[in-house]
Amino acid sequence: MSAYQQIIKQLEQSCKAQGAGWNAINAESAARMQLQNRFKTGLDIAQYTADIMREDMAAYDADSSQYTQSLGCWHGFIGQQKLIAIKKHFGSTKRKYLYLSGWMIAALRSEFGPQPDQSMHEKTAVPALIEELYTFLKQADARELGGLFRELDDARAKDDQAKAAEVLAKIDNFETHVVPIIADIDAGFGNAEATYLLAKKMIEAGACAIQIENQVSDEKQCGHQDGKVTVPHADFLAKINAVRYAFLELGIENGIIVARTDSLGAGLTKQIAVTDKAGDLGDLYNSFLDGDYIQSADDIQNGDVVVKANGKLLKPKRLASGLFQFKQGSGVDRVVLDCITSLQNGADLLWIETEKPHVGQIAEMVNRIREVVPNAKLVYNNSPSFNWTLNFRQQVFDAWKTAGKDVSAYDRAKLMSADYDTTELALEADNRIRTFQADGAREAGIFHHLITLPTYHTAALSTDNLAKEYFGAAGMLGYVEGVQRKEIRQGIACVKHQNMSGSDIGDDHKEYFSGEAALKASGKDNTMNQFS
Repeated sequence: MSAYQQIIKQLEQSCKAQGAGWNAINAESAARMQLQNRFKTGLDIAQYTADIMREDMAAYDADSSQYTQSLGCWHGFIGQQKLIAIKKHFGSTKRKYLYLSGWMIAALRSEFGPQPDQSMHEKTAVPALIEELYTFLKQADARELGGLFRELDDARAKDDQAKAAEVLAKIDNFETHVVPIIADIDAGFGNAEATYLLAKKMIEAGACAIQIENQVSDEKQCGHQDGKVTVPHADFLAKINAVRYAFLELGIENGIIVARTDSLGAGLTKQIAVTDKAGDLGDLYNSFLDGDYIQSADDIQNGDVVVKANGKLLKPKRLASGLFQFKQGSGVDRVVLDCITSLQNGADLLWIETEKPHVGQIAEMVNRIREVVPNAKLVYNNSPSFNWTLNFRQQVFDAWKTAGKDVSAYDRAKLMSADYDTTELALEADNRIRTFQADGAREAGIFHHLITLPTYHTAALSTDNLAKEYFGAAGMLGYVEGVQRKEIRQGIACVKHQNMSGSDIGDDHKEYFSGEAALKASGKDNTMNQFS
């Protein structure tokens, strides 16, 4: 007996036990509804997906080719369509996640309108989007299973036992669209208590992995913009602890914390760290401060701050904003210290925000981290903020020049030009872009590769193309040729938009509830039949 049939049998017994009052309830219909709603709460999802991520982390430790990937989402429908596409093209969601970007929430989900990535949007929008994403992913499960149930009914009606057995096997081995979401909590939206409260809401919505950064919450900047300000390690560790306590309180003991450091591009700090003795974390943080060593009180002016660093009195450089400046060139050392400290104090994964996609640069830092924490692993932002074409063409140019190869045919500053697209250099750069994720996983400890803002850009590009054609000479052909015809020929499920929105699921329910009296939408006059 299949698992599906076992559920039906259990429900038949339950209905029978209730007596004649439940005679109208069909056990198989109830079983179908149960399977179409496997996850009853967000905590069910958080536990299920945390288990998946932990298994994937262990698999990566054993074999670096087993890295994971995700794409950023700003709407439940976008996340749903990604997972439908993944299952369609690859047959499995294994090692494929979703990323929830704070940048995209700020730009696209704030009630204040489009906002920069500075934690000015409503923090409640973060758990709301997690819940929305999982609502759409669960609906994708219901839709696909509904199709299998209809196939089963059709096979039974034709007395095709072989087909019925085949469909039953698909139902029993159904793979859910629900996958891990790595969710961005920015710098915690306040103090450690505020971080804890928001983390709880995110976990209750289904998040198994929370990414938090070491910037000052009320000075937070996008990771790829200037003016970033970091906090002393003690402040950041308090927030890591707050997230861990949130996981533990809610029973998700294997929840994942991603500790992000922005120190590579952050030249400022808002406060001087508290230090009790030479060589402690506070002292190490302060040792990176830029400033002048002084000999006596005569070197101190009104409002100056003086700290003991490296055994001497240091007057840190203080800007008009009241912020303190780090030494030029100290970013890599600060990143390494940040990462080691985070991993030794409760974080599970690292995120190093860089200014360019360069495997060698990332590997240099990770190798130093792994001298202390051998299994250190990264989540890496394959950011659209990088000009990937120009960066990699320049990397190839520089490598060839260092190797003594003639590069006189190329202008390094203009390598983005389409004039170079078919050249040997451009083809080599494209190949390096193609293998960047595998190379990074193998050489730089990158467990998870993500693109933060892909659908922000794909939406803009596709809309531009449609507007140009539809409002231009092509008219309606601009939509038909550029969108619908491609949907049909590429087998895009959304071409049947009524089905995608849940119309067929609703019809199934109407039949369950009302039997032959059900007024269904999927009859012969439904124009969606044109796409059968």
